[in-house]
Amino acid sequence: MQRAVLAGLLLLLVGNVFSALYDVSVKWLPEDANAGSFLLLRQLTSGLMLLPLWWLAGRPQTQHLPIHLWRASVGVVGALFLILGLMALPLATVSSLFYSAPLIIMLLGWWLLGERVSAGQWLCAILGFGGILLILAPTQIGWSGLMVLGAAVTFSVCQLLLRKLPATESPVVTILLYNLLGLPIALIFAAFNNFAGFSWALLGVALASNLFLMAYHWFCVLAYRRARAADIAIGEYSGLLFIVALGWWWFDEWPGEHVWWGAALVVLPSLISPLIAHLWQAISDVEVIR
Repeated sequence: MQRAVLAGLLLLLVGNVFSALYDVSVKWLPEDANAGSFLLLRQLTSGLMLLPLWWLAGRPQTQHLPIHLWRASVGVVGALFLILGLMALPLATVSSLFYSAPLIIMLLGWWLLGERVSAGQWLCAILGFGGILLILAPTQIGWSGLMVLGAAVTFSVCQLLLRKLPATESPVVTILLYNLLGLPIALIFAAFNNFAGFSWALLGVALASNLFLMAYHWFCVLAYRRARAADIAIGEYSGLLFIVALGWWWFDEWPGEHVWWGAALVVLPSLISPLIAHLWQAISDVEVIR
């Protein structure tokens, strides 16, 4: 495995630990919490927390403001969808659906960036989306499940837009602008619900989730700049294991049989495909030597 691909996968693995903790933190919201108010608090406090880091980093600038604006606008909509899904569905169900994102990243990378997708990766995509239907079909075919899928699509778009940024651009700028430029849309969401549910408890959860989410975004920025999206997207699946464990440990949530089978269809083909491709390449190299 190439060093850049290995580095990207390791960075995603660490990042998904924080992603799992972020998902868990949404479950800590007060019963009267409003998703729009929580999102606004999270965006605002995240920007304030990042400003000192940006200052210490020498106040780096960007020459790619339109890309950042697109990322922030798409990302804040997806963030609201994911929060609503987490508030309504078990952690394992949300995660199994959201981890269709690596498949979406792979397909969008082929469509938008012209990245090569092998026959094996196409097969993984077909099986993965079959797994999504299996997860949704029995009990979760509703707005909550569809919102989680919408969040997965927006997440995938945000990750691919990172490929449009130069490797020399500071991750602090990328994450700071992601939060600040998304504030107007977050404000609209909160105002639509009359800014309901604001409390100190909501602020505390927002601060905790910010720390987890900022760490996750930081590692994603580093990972997707080091390798092609199609090569490392499978690393996103690692968080599913953390989510299942934390959901069972803290909230006594254990996935149903259909979720296990669906998650297997989503995850396993993409995990096995690179190994088969590597083995096939090794066999081909041996034949060439002979």
